[in-house]
Amino acid sequence: MRLRFAPSPTGPLHIGGVRTALYNYLLAKKHGGTFILRIEDTDQTRYVPGAEDYIVEALRWCGIMPTEGPGIGGKHGPYRQSERKDRYAQYAHQLVESGYAYFAFDSEDELQALQERAMATNQTRLIRTEGKNSLTLSAEEVAKRRASGENVVIRFLAPSDETIIIEDLIKGTVRFDSNTLDDKVLLKADGMPTYHMANIVDDHQMEITHVIRGEEWLPSTALHSLLYRYLGWEQPQFAHLPLILKPSPNAFLNKRNIEHFGEKFSQEFAKKAEGEVDAKKVQNLMIQYLRDFKNLSATLKLRDKDSNLQKDIKSFLKDALFGKLSKRDGARLGFPVFPLLWEGNGTEDAFAGFRETGFEPWAMLNFLAFLGWNPGTEQELFSQDELVEAFSLERIGKSGARFDFEKGRWFNQQYVMRMDNREIAKRLLPLVEAKGYAASEDFLTDFAGLMKERVTFFPEFLESAAYFFEPVNAYDEVTIQKRYKTENKPHFDAISEQLSELATFDTAQIESTIKGYIETNELSFGAIFPMLRIALSGTTKGPDLFGMAALLGKEEVLNRLKKAYATFDAIKNEVIS
Repeated sequence: MRLRFAPSPTGPLHIGGVRTALYNYLLAKKHGGTFILRIEDTDQTRYVPGAEDYIVEALRWCGIMPTEGPGIGGKHGPYRQSERKDRYAQYAHQLVESGYAYFAFDSEDELQALQERAMATNQTRLIRTEGKNSLTLSAEEVAKRRASGENVVIRFLAPSDETIIIEDLIKGTVRFDSNTLDDKVLLKADGMPTYHMANIVDDHQMEITHVIRGEEWLPSTALHSLLYRYLGWEQPQFAHLPLILKPSPNAFLNKRNIEHFGEKFSQEFAKKAEGEVDAKKVQNLMIQYLRDFKNLSATLKLRDKDSNLQKDIKSFLKDALFGKLSKRDGARLGFPVFPLLWEGNGTEDAFAGFRETGFEPWAMLNFLAFLGWNPGTEQELFSQDELVEAFSLERIGKSGARFDFEKGRWFNQQYVMRMDNREIAKRLLPLVEAKGYAASEDFLTDFAGLMKERVTFFPEFLESAAYFFEPVNAYDEVTIQKRYKTENKPHFDAISEQLSELATFDTAQIESTIKGYIETNELSFGAIFPMLRIALSGTTKGPDLFGMAALLGKEEVLNRLKKAYATFDAIKNEVIS
């Protein structure tokens, strides 16, 4: 079994592409096959510098590196189509010689005129019947034009009145009417193949057995199947993956952010609109529609009584909020849709990445695996080996899968929670040092155990618990004013005194001491615990109080308690005065 991931270096690798690569990788690994990377760069006009490096770096970070590809090697190289240019022309000419393709000499202006006429008259084959090509010109004229160096392309000769049947491993039996196919260009005037020609030749020469790709390529499969047949080659098995859809509007729209999205969408609308628009009116209409975010599908239905502006805004919002997940949706809706940060030309071509957001690579892949596939069990968290073993094309759905970023966050949180504390400590050490903090690996190991169930991403370890590494300089004054009672000050002092006398300052001893004092003196836990927590951390949020105290150590705890009580008294006295 040989499978390939064949992206085009026309920009950063979208998360949908990562899912395609993942499914190819999993199937190859499961069956002891080969996973190949091929860069399809035949369209040099759309080539983006740095895109190929980005693709490779993304696969490396994800941990799904191919065993053949650019910079890796393999017996079927080279693995960039631009370096295989001399391989395609012979097959395009072979198709001409066997009557399945033809030479065409039409200029761009002539083509445009023919295409306009074809659309107006609904004649799909007008380019073939009325253009300048080897079907309408004499053999002598064709030879003369080719000899003179005139620009010439090779076009596919689509058959008529044929049903092309594809047995897709996901979609099932798919039928195409050959009369709907047009005469695609196979070889351009500069000698470079189009995607269709290069794709077929490369898959054949690289001995690809299974082609797993996005659903958007399904319409091209009829042409590809015919090319395999006409060239006398064995056809690989096809599997077309369901689309990744935008998240449900309910997942990110709420009463607090409707105005924000209304303003954001109205600005986008104004950029796309032809002519001037009333920005305030557009924004008000946007907000009006978005307020009913739980019933947006019904709200955005076009009605006869709608004005042209209302219809335009509804159509815009439908495109923005429903359908296929696009590369712009991340920046628009507030979540990453690329594996890594991409910094293109200007702010509109810069996109956040899962890596920079703080995702663990395999947590992201585990999340992506479920966008279209399910194991048939209740299990959601898989190690790499488990996912390889469980994966199968048979369990990929036919309909689109809705992107749910919150579910992605949950996957990452679960992975962090299941990590070994010492492994987390090793990962945290450079983050700690970058902040200028000093901490041993043992300290960080205990810290990880306290905090890992309270974070989603690694940076949050320090963002939410900096008080483990630096003094507390700010306190939750609202809670202090509400809950701190100056008459309890002697009790806090007594608790500090008892803590100072502990020979073993560990979690169990600290908990026993504090709870014992509260019970003996018939105090309420609610009057004491929050204030102790604020004294040690500045906030009522955080990990286990007693574990936190044990990790900070006796000296630090006593110093913080002393400083905090004086501050609490000052805050309370200021409120009273």
